[in-house]
Amino acid sequence: MIRIGAICCVSQLVLGAALGYGMTFWGAFWATMLGSVLLQIVSWALGTAAAREGLSTSLLSRWAGLGKMGSAVLGGVVAISMVGWFGVQNSVFAEGMLNITGMLNFPIWALITGLGITLLVVAGIKWIARFAAVFVPLFIVAVIASAAIVLQDHSLMEFLNSPHPGPALSFGAATTMVAGGFIAGAICTPDYARYLKNGTQVFWMTLIGTFLGELGMNLIAVILAHATGTNNVTDIMMATSGVLGVIIVVASTVKLNDINLYSSGLGMATMINALFNVKVNRSIMTWVLGIVGTVLSMIGIINYFTDFLTLLGVAIPPVAGIMVVDYYLLKRNRADLEKTRAEGQLPKTVEKWNPVTIAVWVAAFAVGEASSIFSIGIPGLNSLIFAGVVYWIAMKAYASVKKVDVVKFQETDQVL
Repeated sequence: MIRIGAICCVSQLVLGAALGYGMTFWGAFWATMLGSVLLQIVSWALGTAAAREGLSTSLLSRWAGLGKMGSAVLGGVVAISMVGWFGVQNSVFAEGMLNITGMLNFPIWALITGLGITLLVVAGIKWIARFAAVFVPLFIVAVIASAAIVLQDHSLMEFLNSPHPGPALSFGAATTMVAGGFIAGAICTPDYARYLKNGTQVFWMTLIGTFLGELGMNLIAVILAHATGTNNVTDIMMATSGVLGVIIVVASTVKLNDINLYSSGLGMATMINALFNVKVNRSIMTWVLGIVGTVLSMIGIINYFTDFLTLLGVAIPPVAGIMVVDYYLLKRNRADLEKTRAEGQLPKTVEKWNPVTIAVWVAAFAVGEASSIFSIGIPGLNSLIFAGVVYWIAMKAYASVKKVDVVKFQETDQVL
């Protein structure tokens, strides 16, 4: 249920509407399917490792190719992605308020709502966030109700065969967008999969959550985009379920952005502390990131939503490729993990940096971006496979040059 709830949210509706605006129903269906398969593979592989070791994403990544500093960088990248999501969802909040009130303009509402959520997080006003959390399941109900209203006047077959209402979106770009929409969540699967018993439980948790959430929400959004001829979710909800639907959408963004901003502030503070040994006040960091996210929404990040998802879809998958190869194929730290797991402890040492990881990550990102620019295959899948294959080759070659069985870079006993 946690997995389904994480996917069935406003951001998924925005993604589905973007797909429906630029693709036919069946084009969007297959893009969602393939993107979901990519997410499923990443989630299952990392989640199974976490279930075996009992480690969170932050800890697992330290002994699965990234090292202590690389793990901190990953936390920072995920944090930056959450700031982007804050900007996207704050845009939905602001557009909703503009539609409901008919007052002011979008940039002013984006400023008010963005700074308001930031203040909420900094001040720790939990009751508002808890109240807003009630609207998250109501949001799912509202979306389903909107689809039901649309289908009262139109047949389902009409939408299954209708052309896309907006500019065409390529299959490769769409698949990468689907993967990018939840790739940060897939990378973080170990955070809750570590409590499961085995890979089978992880498989069913990720399969049900990913496919029900992705397919269900995306395809409903595709139908709504075809019915209304727009990819603007507040316009879609206003046209189908009226002011009440918009209010529910707006309220549901409060809880999501509360989580986005809190988590991003924590991740950035941790990265800065790990890399530069500087402790940053979390409140100050939250204000900085909140202002950045607010400015992004004011200048129209939602208009670049496709580019944003494509960026995430090629920047983060390489990490999964590296971690899977390191943990399952190279097994560089498996013996240490198994020994200390039996003792209920962490290994006594961890690599500071893995320079091969950083080089491969950057190269894989470049390959993914080039694939996107020149429309070569599926960019997200290209970056994932490139990272895994090149990392394996590079580590094997390095071991051969050094004449060692297992490559280990400089280690530190400061594992936390």
